[in-house]
Amino acid sequence: MGLVTVAAYTWYVIAVLGRAGDSGSALADVSYQATLLWTIIGAIVTSIIAHIAVSILFHRGEEKPDERDRDIYRFGEYIGQWLVLAGATAALGLAMLEVRHFWIANVIYLAFVLGAVLSSALKIFAYRRGLPRW
Repeated sequence: MGLVTVAAYTWYVIAVLGRAGDSGSALADVSYQATLLWTIIGAIVTSIIAHIAVSILFHRGEEKPDERDRDIYRFGEYIGQWLVLAGATAALGLAMLEVRHFWIANVIYLAFVLGAVLSSALKIFAYRRGLPRW
């Protein structure tokens, strides 16, 4: 799922930067809303389809998540959410400084992307190396 997030964000950045280069205008003047919306929707749909495909391909009976699975999920999600919180705080600061909507929207999107990537990476790490002992 982390790969889908990175691929979608990369496509979004390339599309927006391409528009800025084509028009010769400032980056904040580029029309980004539809691209942002469709990128997010596409990433969500792709993640759902990928999750279903992986579940079908690697189905191992009626196994239910055990305590370790729940702890690893919680560990990855909780730490990943700190980046979303940091992004929301940054976006709030930008809004109070009356920065253009382009930058606020992109800070929020980047925070979601970084949070999802960190969350996925931590879950993979925890499955391979175990949960950290606090």
